[in-house]
Amino acid sequence: MTTAAALPRPSAGPGEAELGATEFAQIAAVMQREARIHLTEAKRTLVHSRLSRRLRENGITSFRDYVALVERDPVERRTMVIALTTNHTHFFRESHHFDHFRSVLMPQLKGRSKGQSVRIWSAGCSSGEEVYTIAMCLLGRDRTDAAWLRGADVRLLATDISTPVVQAAERGVYAAAARDSIPEPYRSTWLRPHVDGFEMAAEAKALVTARTLNLFESWPMRQLYDAIFCRNVMIYFDDEAKADLEARLVERLAPGGFLYIGHSERLIAPAKLGMSLAGQTIYQKNGGPR
Repeated sequence: MTTAAALPRPSAGPGEAELGATEFAQIAAVMQREARIHLTEAKRTLVHSRLSRRLRENGITSFRDYVALVERDPVERRTMVIALTTNHTHFFRESHHFDHFRSVLMPQLKGRSKGQSVRIWSAGCSSGEEVYTIAMCLLGRDRTDAAWLRGADVRLLATDISTPVVQAAERGVYAAAARDSIPEPYRSTWLRPHVDGFEMAAEAKALVTARTLNLFESWPMRQLYDAIFCRNVMIYFDDEAKADLEARLVERLAPGGFLYIGHSERLIAPAKLGMSLAGQTIYQKNGGPR
C-alpha cells in the first residue's frame, strides 16, 4: 500500500514552487475548516496547479509562505477557497432530473392558485446553467406555455460559494458552444444573441436571484422550497459534512418537495429517514403530494 508521504510531489515547472506534503496538509485543513471540502492526496497536483498563480500574483516564492499568508489574511483565504472550488456544469446536465421536474412537479406547480408561491433553489449553482435550465423548463417550449407565469409568485434562488461564478449566473451570458446542450425549441425561444455568445432571455433572468452563500454557514432563507437542486456538490465532502448538509437541505424542503442530487451521490441518515426515493437520485420529502 502506498502511503501519502511516499507519493511523488507534483512536478513544478521552471521557476515554480513545489507543494510539499506539509503545506498540502495545511491547505487541506483550511479547506475543511472554511468550506468542509475534503481534499485527498490525489488532489495535490490540482491544488499545485491552481494555487501557483496565487503565489505569482502575491509575489510569493514558496507554498510555506503562501500558507502563512492564507492563515493571516481572510481575503486571500477566501480567494484560495474559490480557486480550489470546481465549477463544471452545462445546460440540461443529467437530463432525467429535468424530465422528472417537467412531468411530475410542474403540473403540481401550475395547478396552484395565484396566491401560492413557488420557490426553487439551485444550491451550488456554479455559473448558472442549472438554474437557467430550470427557468426554461418553467417557461416552456414557447411563449404560450409561459402564460401561467404571468402574475404568479415564482422565484428561483441560485447560490454558490464563489462570488465570481455567482456574478456570471446573474449576468446570464454564455459562450456560443454552450448552446449545444440546450434542446430545441428552448434554444430558439429563450436565448438572445450576444457579442460573447448568447444571453438568457429577460423572462428567464426575471425568475432568478443569484447570491453568494457558503452552504456550511448560516442560511438567511426562511421559506420552504418546492424543489432543491444540489447536484455534484457533496462529492467534495466527507461523510460527516454530507450528513450535516443533507439534513439541512431536507429541513428546507416543503412537504412533498423534491431534492435532486448528483449521479454519484446518495442520501444518508438522518436525512433519508424523512424522504422517499422518487427516481434516479431524486428524493421526495414525506408528508406531501404523491
